[in-house]
Amino acid sequence: MTWWVTLCALFGALTVLLGLGLPVAFAFLGVNLVGALLFLGGEPGLMQVVRNGVASVTNFSLTPIPFFVLMGEILFHTGVAMKAIDAFDNLIARVPGRLSVIAIVAGTVFSAISGSTIATTALLGGLLLPQMLRRGYDTKMAMGPIMAIGGVDMLIPPSAITVLLGSLAGISITGLLVAGVLPGILLSLLFVGYIVIRCWLNPGLAPVFEQERVVGWARWRPLLLYVTPLVAIFVVVIVAMSAGWATPTESAAIGALATAAVCVAYRSLSWKALLDALRGTAAISGMILFIVIGATTFSQILSFSGGTNGLVTLVQGSGLSPLGVLLVMMAILLVLGCFIDQVSTMLITLPFYMPLVQHYGFDPLWFGVMYLICMQLGLLTPPFGMLLFTMRSVAPPSITTRQIYAAVTPYVLFGLLMLAAVMAVPGLATWLPGWLLAK
Repeated sequence: MTWWVTLCALFGALTVLLGLGLPVAFAFLGVNLVGALLFLGGEPGLMQVVRNGVASVTNFSLTPIPFFVLMGEILFHTGVAMKAIDAFDNLIARVPGRLSVIAIVAGTVFSAISGSTIATTALLGGLLLPQMLRRGYDTKMAMGPIMAIGGVDMLIPPSAITVLLGSLAGISITGLLVAGVLPGILLSLLFVGYIVIRCWLNPGLAPVFEQERVVGWARWRPLLLYVTPLVAIFVVVIVAMSAGWATPTESAAIGALATAAVCVAYRSLSWKALLDALRGTAAISGMILFIVIGATTFSQILSFSGGTNGLVTLVQGSGLSPLGVLLVMMAILLVLGCFIDQVSTMLITLPFYMPLVQHYGFDPLWFGVMYLICMQLGLLTPPFGMLLFTMRSVAPPSITTRQIYAAVTPYVLFGLLMLAAVMAVPGLATWLPGWLLAK
């Protein structure tokens, strides 16, 4: 069987299983079992699947994931996140598109303490969207910022997807976590600038409403009490990793413990909230680990069947320049992001992409940040962007799906602009980890 026939068979079977609605982990497991029988030698191949599964889930590099997820789960279940939103509400006044700006600023802070993209979008959508609609905000100006900042959550650590990408691609997890900070913050600033300028030019998009002005210490006190500790946790996690004081796993554990301690200090961490947070963490982490089991064997089957070498050799002999190859790789990610989830995209593409990254000498951190930006855009692009579905679940029934698509379009364009900027100026991704990790 030629390599291209093998690829068509494997990906065809995978597409059918995913199309039937089978969970990603079980779809890959089914393909792996058949592939192991055909390409890894029958019963010994099945034993290899078992060994791969054990080795993959006991990989120490994956242990930060549950801690990062737990940080966000505790933050949301204890209600501390809502207190932080109130603090921004006091602070940000007389700004065009005020509530939309609050959504961006609050979402950026939550991104620095939460490993759950969907949770951030659901929280902001549930709290801020009704207020914006009630006050006459244009639907696009109300929904767009909430969805857009949920995608930025993937770039700003802690991010479970970043840890998973680093583990599967063999990229430094510490370096990749730090590398996403600057592009993520720049993207948030772009969003704020766009909102302010649009609402200044067209005040009807976000009508100004009368509010009781809070002045003096009362205006700044909630920020100091409810936001500063969250930012401090983010700084401690990043500094501990970048300075070499702690591994990513140890830093994640410190962050989770510090988040719990802060919530205890606020007297918000009840036993019920803690159990809910632990259940949410177990569900999300278990799903990710099941997917990792499938990823390890799938990559091995592709290699043994000749599919990986065949496709990589084809690309290398195509005559494309390194930039041309990179553009094609990013385009494939953007197209896949419209139809399948981010983890599935990673499992399908990384076995082919990483040999090409090594062959053309691309900086792994630079490539990893561009990869994450494409994954972030996949959360926002129709028809199957996960954050579009999240917004659909919290938006009133009167809002149509077409309105949701229209609301997110400008922010997708800004994401593409950031992708082009990182591609043209690699220092946007490599400068911060190079500076911090060299200390």
